[in-house]
Amino acid sequence: MTISTTKKFAGVVAAAGLLVALAGCGSAPEATPTESADAGSGAVEGFLPCMVSGTGGYDDKSFNQLGLAGLEQAAEELGVESIAVESNTTSDFAPNIQSVLDQNCTLVVTVGFDLAAAAAEAAEANPDVQFVSVDDIVDTDFDGETDFPNIKPVIFDTAQAAFLAGYASASLSTSKVVGTFGGKPFPTVTIFMDGFKQGVEYWNEQKGDSVQVLGWDGTDGIFTDAFVPDPAAENASRGLVDQGADVILPVGGGIYQSAASVIRDSGKDIALLGVDADVYETDPSVADLLLTSILKAIDVGVSTAIIEAGEGNFDAAPYVGVLEDEGVGIAPFHDFEDKVSPDLQGELDAIVAGIVDGSIPVDSYLAE
Repeated sequence: MTISTTKKFAGVVAAAGLLVALAGCGSAPEATPTESADAGSGAVEGFLPCMVSGTGGYDDKSFNQLGLAGLEQAAEELGVESIAVESNTTSDFAPNIQSVLDQNCTLVVTVGFDLAAAAAEAAEANPDVQFVSVDDIVDTDFDGETDFPNIKPVIFDTAQAAFLAGYASASLSTSKVVGTFGGKPFPTVTIFMDGFKQGVEYWNEQKGDSVQVLGWDGTDGIFTDAFVPDPAAENASRGLVDQGADVILPVGGGIYQSAASVIRDSGKDIALLGVDADVYETDPSVADLLLTSILKAIDVGVSTAIIEAGEGNFDAAPYVGVLEDEGVGIAPFHDFEDKVSPDLQGELDAIVAGIVDGSIPVDSYLAE
């Protein structure tokens, strides 16, 4: 499969230089090995899969946590040990990758778009080590292909799932205003916002409505420059609430926790959307606020790539999660089941069919 790119990748080369420069400044945290029963029973001799997290950590209730779950699932199925190392800042990326290489890891999974530059540098320097890059195709020369034969991208066309969430949000909204904001303006963040906006627009088109999207106009939007709950995420959330948004989509790690806090403080009837995992299940503290979550099966993509490599079948062709193979989707409405229109699920099922057969186009930076 060939991955086409748009101008949204234009900052990758510059970002790569910045990340590699930063990476030399940190020290690697202690690695945590995980043992599985019957070690070595299902894998090629000496196979040792390892993982380096993004800055949100493995308890982010989101993409890092899902990545770790995929590593552990694969290690258990293969019957091998695994090593997982957390990154606290971007300066940890390169030292953390080097730390697992020094422990003779034969496959290194890096979780998150912002790790791609450090992964590319390490892959080039270590051609005999296999890499799995989650959320980036490592296309630094913009030709639509992964640059290194020893890197397998695991990526997701989450615009398709976010389209469904946008449609559902517009259906629920009574203020006719919904909002979104992101952690950093990476393509893997804005792809959620793109799909969300398109889903709202499709609702308006189908229903003759005029629901407004705040926080992302298709080019520019609101970003906090982090993937953790912090004052910037609180300010972004508060700004959307003050402008009347009654559904909010925060995209990026734990920033949804800041949005949840602002929603509770407001005393208003405002719904929250989760991303990556089903946040209703991963973080019950915000369950009552969640309309749904936009899912990407990072655990499935990671475990699939590791198992293939462990069995001696490493393939650098991108794994691309889409609606058709349930690589992306939306979670159940859970506590909102009785609050949404009884017609909504049927409409969403029809939209899924239309996206899969191509009759309902969803634009994103990923294209077959």
